[in-house]
Amino acid sequence: RGRAPGRAREPRLPPGQGGRGQGTALMSEGVFAHWPNRITLLRFLGSLVLFALLSVVGDQLDRDLVYASLAFWLFIAAALTDWLDGKMAREMGVVSSFGRFMDSVLDKVLVIGMMIALVNGDYFAGYSLPAMMLLLCILCREFAISGLRMAAALKGETVEADTGGKVKTFVQLNAIGWLIGARMLEQGHPGVFDGDDHAWVQGVRIIGIILYVV
Repeated sequence: RGRAPGRAREPRLPPGQGGRGQGTALMSEGVFAHWPNRITLLRFLGSLVLFALLSVVGDQLDRDLVYASLAFWLFIAAALTDWLDGKMAREMGVVSSFGRFMDSVLDKVLVIGMMIALVNGDYFAGYSLPAMMLLLCILCREFAISGLRMAAALKGETVEADTGGKVKTFVQLNAIGWLIGARMLEQGHPGVFDGDDHAWVQGVRIIGIILYVV
């Protein structure tokens, strides 16, 4: 049977992920009426606090255990909410277009913002220039993907993140976590180990750099 000309085909979503009607209902209730979107908002606010921390006291992270630990655990919390909000939305049946859009945007804000901070803070054992070149490649890739998604949206199509994109985000978050963790471990933890044990620190930093390159 023919399709009416000029009418874009509405993408079909898997069961439990809702459609246009459900998304409209969620919007009428308010985008922050459900916990998944609230957690997404908390991730955004946590990212701002983390960026402010790295900007204001970034030069103290290599000599103050409190600041270094705060930056590390704040990033871990922000990264975990990336998994938690999506899981809760699927289980509660409140997946919405707003949630999917903001989740994708905040992933980029967190990852790109942190990578810029790491390059600026010399977290790459003296290899800041190669790290900056890789960061530029990552930025070009993100702009290209976002442009393709916008072009598809103009045609009424929705391009969801595939498994490769999710793995990419997972590796990037791990790379950032290992690099921030190395800076924290440099300060040592009384009663656990001495920060002068450079083998531990260098091993953690090397893992982070490898993941960053990947």
